Amino acid sequence: MSELDEAYQRVRLSGPERNGWLSNHAPMAVEAMARHGHGEALHRWLDGYADRLEDRPRGIAPIAADEWRDPLGDPVRTGDWLDYFDRELADEPWRQVLARWWPRLLPGIAAGATHGVIRVGHAVRALLEQETAPRVAELGQGLAYWAARWQPLAPPGAGPYRATDPRTALDAVPRVPDQRFGIRSRLAQLADLPGWPAAAGAVPYLEEPVGQTTDEDDVPARLAGIVHAAVVRHGTHGYAEPVMLVHAATAPNAVLRTLPALPGTLWAASLAAAWAATAAVTAAYAPATGHPAPPAAPDVGPAEVMRRAVDSAGAHAIKFADTALDAYAGTSDTTVLAASLHATVQTGRW
Repeated sequence: MSELDEAYQRVRLSGPERNGWLSNHAPMAVEAMARHGHGEALHRWLDGYADRLEDRPRGIAPIAADEWRDPLGDPVRTGDWLDYFDRELADEPWRQVLARWWPRLLPGIAAGATHGVIRVGHAVRALLEQETAPRVAELGQGLAYWAARWQPLAPPGAGPYRATDPRTALDAVPRVPDQRFGIRSRLAQLADLPGWPAAAGAVPYLEEPVGQTTDEDDVPARLAGIVHAAVVRHGTHGYAEPVMLVHAATAPNAVLRTLPALPGTLWAASLAAAWAATAAVTAAYAPATGHPAPPAAPDVGPAEVMRRAVDSAGAHAIKFADTALDAYAGTSDTTVLAASLHATVQTGRW
């Protein structure tokens, strides 16, 4: 059994949250660490994270296959959702379960401050590398968490809007007026936020002409552009809410790494939802003005970026470094490495 599978087994009976709302980051962090060659550190990291784990919640009543709509988004039914997806994945191949549930869950992409989709994205990447029982079980836990915390965003507009590049599009996202409280309060303000429908509906292009419809083959590149822009922007705007703004990059990256396991017919909707999630996190937490970009570290390569994140023991630092390295692999842009190093310092042990 691989080190990752052992780690998944170790946290199998833990719940997806602690203290009533905070996400269990252990399965996501260990997958990122294993992916980048730090498998030997997984159990040591879990030892340090153990006091943040709570027991898996018990179910109340089984969820019938044709009655899934009523308990969707009900965190009280988290235990029931965990049991439900255990049954689903015992009876069918994981790709079939994912393809059926992805369009059901996608409208609620804000679930658990986007941690639902992020956890699924990590599990799918692990499964695409190797299909094992612990990885299938982890996918079920991610889907269950997403279903239990399912939370839709205020609807985006429906064009035609000016096509723009991802960095310009992020700069144009309006900010919610009251930023005193948590993410649920902030996301609730999107419905009354002037400019939100236009910003959320204007999915960025790379260099596509205005008005061109979304081509399935363009979706991965457009998603990668959003991820890259969000990583870079964290370097200049992450100072205000460094932990929460990590998700502006990690949420769309979770969608991007899930695409290979999904039918192409779901790609366009996945792109739109991923952009809406990035825009929502930006609207909720980004400051009005940015700081100067963190200085480049020309002697620090990708492996050192991840090592520093792992050494920090911070789950958000690890996940952000993982996403930054994906962006670097696609662009060779050292700006994303500098942003990751800066985020590791900012996020601490979170």
